Amino acid sequence: MVSAQYADGRQEKRVENYTKFWQKDLGKDGEVDNQNRVESYTDVVNGYYDGATELYEYGWAQSFHFSRFYKGEAFAASLARHEHYLAAQMSLRPGMRVLDVGCGCRLIQRARKYTERAGLEDQVSFAKGDFMKLSEQFGENSFDAVYAIEATVHAPTWEGVYGEIMKVLKPGGVFGVYEWCMTDTWDPSIPAHKELAHAIEFGNGIPEMRHLKKAREAMVNVGFTIEHEEDLAERPDEVPWYYPLEGDISKAQTAWDYFTVWRMSWSGMLVSHTAIKFMEMLNLLPKGTYDVGESLKVAANALVKGGQTKLFTPMYLAICRKPTLSKS
Repeated sequence: MVSAQYADGRQEKRVENYTKFWQKDLGKDGEVDNQNRVESYTDVVNGYYDGATELYEYGWAQSFHFSRFYKGEAFAASLARHEHYLAAQMSLRPGMRVLDVGCGCRLIQRARKYTERAGLEDQVSFAKGDFMKLSEQFGENSFDAVYAIEATVHAPTWEGVYGEIMKVLKPGGVFGVYEWCMTDTWDPSIPAHKELAHAIEFGNGIPEMRHLKKAREAMVNVGFTIEHEEDLAERPDEVPWYYPLEGDISKAQTAWDYFTVWRMSWSGMLVSHTAIKFMEMLNLLPKGTYDVGESLKVAANALVKGGQTKLFTPMYLAICRKPTLSKS
């Protein structure tokens, strides 16, 4: 049977097959399942985002990432500040050719629409590709800077994606990343720790969660010099990065954020997921979208638990430099 394809590029079969990459009981998920996800990473990631993109935009924002909060800071302002902080750490400036690896809004048509709305269509272009094959698509030594915000965790290996980023950077170019990692206190030999990682994987379209130290090692192994690194989740913020996922409207930092936080509450999710089920029945959403939505509930619980226990971070910041050409 031919898979239904929507005008924006989503494919129904990919969405429908997404949850099949995990055991129904995540505690029974084993190494064979893990290896299958890694080998089939494009199907895992595409299936997830085909089902989750519209849900993310409704339940979160157009920017699909976490951020730190100041007391009383609006949700949208926090997201923007997180992005600006990375740009500042990388010393980005006008005239640089910059690549965003995994630009958040996976559907190209939607990304172009938002770019035109912001009046930036003469400065920004989009290309659909595989970040494990960047050098094939863009050529080596092509960019002054490359950044990734919570995207490269979807790669089957960090060495692979970081190595491709190294190739497309010009000598002396900078790479900045906010990486999703299990912290170095996470111990996969502890069943509860392992199950937490599987829940984060399942709820976020990630083939395999890995230790923070593995990200650091991969950057060095492919030839980067790490100029600055920090797990921003370790900062003693009064308002934790995961607070919007808790669904407690009493914690909303501004009046504008009540609706955002409510959507993550039990009543908000009941309303949203009931609507998703009916829309799927009416063929307004691809089959399997409801199941992907259910995986997002697993994700929310796991991410909050990971943040509270300090076993997970979505904001390991690393600023890396590609060596300049040696003088002959």
